[in-house]
Amino acid sequence: MQVKTYSPKPQDIQRTWYVVDAEGQTLGRLASRIAHVLRGKHKPIFVPHMDTGDFVIVINAEKIRVTGDRMDSKVYYRHSKYQGGLKAITLRDQLQKFPDRPVMDAVKGMLPKSALGHQMIKKLKVYAGPNHPHEAQKPVELKLDL
Repeated sequence: MQVKTYSPKPQDIQRTWYVVDAEGQTLGRLASRIAHVLRGKHKPIFVPHMDTGDFVIVINAEKIRVTGDRMDSKVYYRHSKYQGGLKAITLRDQLQKFPDRPVMDAVKGMLPKSALGHQMIKKLKVYAGPNHPHEAQKPVELKLDL
């Protein structure tokens, strides 16, 4: 008897919408679980060369938690591509100005650095407060076993 390997077709992929409350969650552990769902590794049809993941909505991103003195020691860098154009901002300041970016950056760092990873990060929606405009998709609460 010959066993054939199953490879999912794009029409076989069923995408579910999940909502995650980030209040009181540790940033890295939360990002790891979200990246797992965005890639689709929680599904039996997972293959590394296709995007089989689901959509994830993160609410209360401004209320994330970090361990140690990471609020002041973690620094995000960006460069304007002009000479002397390096800008640095701490996690505390980033949460005050753009509360959605630390979660987005943490999850993005855990996804593949390829066109497939760019496609996966588009399925992540991060909101600072408790409200989101995706009620029509009927999101299911994602249980985080952290």
